[in-house]
Amino acid sequence: MEEGQAITLLKQGDLAGLEVLVLRYQVVAVQTAYLIVGDRSMAEDIAQAAFLKAAERIHQFKDGRPFRPWILRIVTNDAIKASSRSKRHLSLDAPQELGHLPAWLRDTDPGPEELANTAENRRMVWEALQQLTTKQRAVVVMRYFLDMKDREISRELNRPLSSVKWSIHAAKGRLRSILGFEDVSGSTSSSEGNPERGAGGNR
Repeated sequence: MEEGQAITLLKQGDLAGLEVLVLRYQVVAVQTAYLIVGDRSMAEDIAQAAFLKAAERIHQFKDGRPFRPWILRIVTNDAIKASSRSKRHLSLDAPQELGHLPAWLRDTDPGPEELANTAENRRMVWEALQQLTTKQRAVVVMRYFLDMKDREISRELNRPLSSVKWSIHAAKGRLRSILGFEDVSGSTSSSEGNPERGAGGNR
């Protein structure tokens, strides 16, 4: 069944449409939540709740638009809220999705050994990710795992474009510094507070 047909069914009250959408996007929804909250069980709960919330709001969804960004916006926002509320103990098992991160953390083209998808590689990046703020983790996930453009992230998170760009820049700089790839300036590794204020002041 095509995505558009599933959405039409759901708008008509047929939960078969929701089942199709869940099957298609559940994995990426859970992955997205997990990379933000760091807890598999919590991520699954967030994803499940997001689909139910999407079903309740399906009449707000505009026909012809892709469903994936819409559901992932719900997932991301709910994961940010859950992460800020929860004092969780992070899983020591880094997710497989982290294997390619070091490629974008380096300015030069990485060699085969640098791209090796090893457990140690994932563990290092995973621990580094947890040292970012929740908002920084969210934009990293959306930019580098979901392949969203800066403007898409800005729209989906309802944040100024300049704020999103700074968050990505600061997060990338902090990760490079934490992982020992290079030294970064204080402005790169500083908190989001000052740039956020600057972005807001330009609006």
